[in-house]
Amino acid sequence: VHRSGWKEMWWLRRKGLSGFSGSSTAEEVTEGVDGSGLTAIVTGATSGIGAETARVLALRSVHVIMGVRNVAAGKNFKDEILRDIPFAKIDAMELDLGSMASVRKFASEFNSSGLPLNLLINNAGIMATPFS
Repeated sequence: VHRSGWKEMWWLRRKGLSGFSGSSTAEEVTEGVDGSGLTAIVTGATSGIGAETARVLALRSVHVIMGVRNVAAGKNFKDEILRDIPFAKIDAMELDLGSMASVRKFASEFNSSGLPLNLLINNAGIMATPFS
């Protein structure tokens, strides 16, 4: 009998020395962590792994700055997080990594905020680009 899915991928559930496995969630890994006083910049924070990273960091009281290309999507995701985590400190700032002018503006605005930078999570990226 052929079974597909996670049950066949037993090696993802095998815990390593850390006590976690490939199927551990971000919430499990960060349980008990108090990120109060920390600030994180997360790029690519409105979808996928970046969104989950931003959400869990906010859940752990880290002040999350989402560097977003689409400001409307960033605001929507911020509102969604605040609905689920009312105490979250989360902001969306425009950042288009394809534009050095945008990167400089983001850096200048972040520096002007006076916040420390404790975590930089470079999650934004492009994949499956055409061969050139």
